[in-house]
Amino acid sequence: MPIKTLSDFKGKLLGGGARPNLFDVTITDCPFATTFDQDVFQFMCKAASLPPQNIANLDVPFRGRIFKVAGDRTIDNWSITIINDEDFRIREAFEQWTEGIASLDNNMGATNPNNYMSKAFVTQLGRGEKKQSTGPGGEERAKLYQYEFRDIWPVNVSNIDLSYDTSDTIEEFTVEFAVQTIIRRPDNQIVS
Repeated sequence: MPIKTLSDFKGKLLGGGARPNLFDVTITDCPFATTFDQDVFQFMCKAASLPPQNIANLDVPFRGRIFKVAGDRTIDNWSITIINDEDFRIREAFEQWTEGIASLDNNMGATNPNNYMSKAFVTQLGRGEKKQSTGPGGEERAKLYQYEFRDIWPVNVSNIDLSYDTSDTIEEFTVEFAVQTIIRRPDNQIVS
């Protein structure tokens, strides 16, 4: 049945719509890093994304026509943006992780994927009445949906721009991860 009125639309928009600024990011382990602190990271991770998932099409020629069939499914890289504080603890942790994968001195590093891969969770939080989670700062938030990113590792720790022209801002950087698998969980299956 098509929506005919604003009242119909209002009745279908559960919770007033999901908000992109209500989320938590958790990385379970930062291999090779001695400075990673999950509690600090949850405050400093200011942005994340849910990466595109793609299914390529395969063109099969048949008598002058092209028949399209589904190909392999892939996941684009996942990016997060992190606020840098003056002890550089979180940035250093990601640099240590990449150093453990491929050292700058001799290009040697971990060869067993189990030693350099980790997993992360992005949890969409709500403003509603299901009080399930205590987020950073102690406020109660409903957990609506969760994505688990399995077998991730950093492929890029971005630059931090420095300039005399920049004032009244805090440094930030992005980390881009390769992702092997994504598991989706509705609110009743969320991992704490």
